Amino acid sequence: MERFQRCRGAATTTTAHPFVHDVKPTGVQKVQTILLGCIFFPIRIALAVLFFLLMWPIARLRLAGLSEVDRARPVEGWRQWLFHPIILFLSRGVFFFTGFLWIKVKGRQATQQEAPVLAVAPHSGFLDMLVLCMSGLPTVVSRSENAKLPVIGALLEFNQSVLVSRKDPESRRKCVTQIKERLTSNGYWPQMLMFPEGTTTNGRALIKFKPGAFLAGVPVQPVLLHYPNKLDTVRWTWKGISWLECLWYTTSQFYTNVTVEFLPVYTPSQQEKENPELYADNVQKLMAKALGVPATDYVMEGLFPATKLGGLSLPLESPAGETLKLLKRHSFSIAQVETVMNTMIDYCHSKQDTLVTVEQLTSLLGLTDKKTAAKICSLYSKNDTLDLRQLCLSVCTAAGLRSPEALLHTAFTMYDSDGDGLLSAEDLSGLMAALVGVPQYNIAEMYTALTSRGQPTEAALYDLLTTHPTYQKFLNECFQSEGGGLVMGDGNHNGVPNGKASSNNNGIHNGNGVTNKKFH
Repeated sequence: MERFQRCRGAATTTTAHPFVHDVKPTGVQKVQTILLGCIFFPIRIALAVLFFLLMWPIARLRLAGLSEVDRARPVEGWRQWLFHPIILFLSRGVFFFTGFLWIKVKGRQATQQEAPVLAVAPHSGFLDMLVLCMSGLPTVVSRSENAKLPVIGALLEFNQSVLVSRKDPESRRKCVTQIKERLTSNGYWPQMLMFPEGTTTNGRALIKFKPGAFLAGVPVQPVLLHYPNKLDTVRWTWKGISWLECLWYTTSQFYTNVTVEFLPVYTPSQQEKENPELYADNVQKLMAKALGVPATDYVMEGLFPATKLGGLSLPLESPAGETLKLLKRHSFSIAQVETVMNTMIDYCHSKQDTLVTVEQLTSLLGLTDKKTAAKICSLYSKNDTLDLRQLCLSVCTAAGLRSPEALLHTAFTMYDSDGDGLLSAEDLSGLMAALVGVPQYNIAEMYTALTSRGQPTEAALYDLLTTHPTYQKFLNECFQSEGGGLVMGDGNHNGVPNGKASSNNNGIHNGNGVTNKKFH
């Protein structure tokens, strides 16, 4: 696992990892947290929950009796002036009782006409929602699944939020259209608030901004969140304390300081209006400079944080690495992993549909524990099915089970969708996603580089990966090894020689002995 993690982290050694956060109280702070927590936590949570529940019926009343047509318009009149202040008061009460006794505000919030969207960063956790109280409850964008949650669903309805299902491309397209319509409505719709990072971090760096807040090309107002406390309790990141621990530590303090800072409105240039990615990057750099932290290319792809390399998303910790850890716990030797992966490759070649269920994956892995197969499936997919090609190819990459040529040939035959020996952009996206283990949405740059060399054949792809400076770096980092292969500690191997052939590999040549070389 060490080699794989090294290759993923090679491009990011100069920047603090923004996805990990653990609260580390000193001895005195530990005692204070325990003593005060036993007193404050139950009282504060009870009062916060009470105010939170009071919002439920009031939020529902705001749109009660309105038709679908009326619900699609901004709420006005008595429904606005009666219910809006009540929800604003109750929501501020929730944060007051969790320890935010006062909230410091710097700068001036722009009007909707001056800046239709507020871009807030860094995004630290669910407690960041307090910024809504200080900005007058602007509308937000949320996952459609949240609309089904108690209280939360009612508040999203009250807010007339834009809902999007990340699994449904049509829903995403509709969301983009709605956002553009609202941001260009010239005051018809209220101001929108977005967290352009799209996930929570530890605040040590700003990760790459998603373009949603910048798609309409309208002015935005950057908003900074500062938590100047001796003990940083509010961060809820990819790895670290749980949401419940976050709540415990926060409510166990006498109070928690927070500053909401409104920066001057950023008006995009014509070039930025035409290029939302450029617009987002420039605002990210401006906000990072104001915060005194680096602006990075870290992103969140699926379940894993990743870095960018020539449009590719390279996970800091791959699902393949996590899969190998799970298999190791079930006493799989590296030879057994290789045998299982070859069986899966044979399965993919023999089946038109490579999607498998948890039950099928359990059988293919030879496991008696369905939970392990379900966990592996969840690493690659948000539903109960898994594209087997992604599992077997990414594991072969992570474990160094095949040479680059052999693995690329296997992947090419799997993703050459029409069997004509040429890759479409969609084919390349799937192929690279399978090798890396996470989705690859921004493949255009790589596909342009590939087709500039002629027909997008297997030979052309291999040539691109071995001679292009950017993609050569990807190949070298992800296939280099010390002593050959991945160390699994099974007692019989210090690592698998990557030239080891299997008895059934569909004619793929594993024995060319090139894996330990760097390509130049």
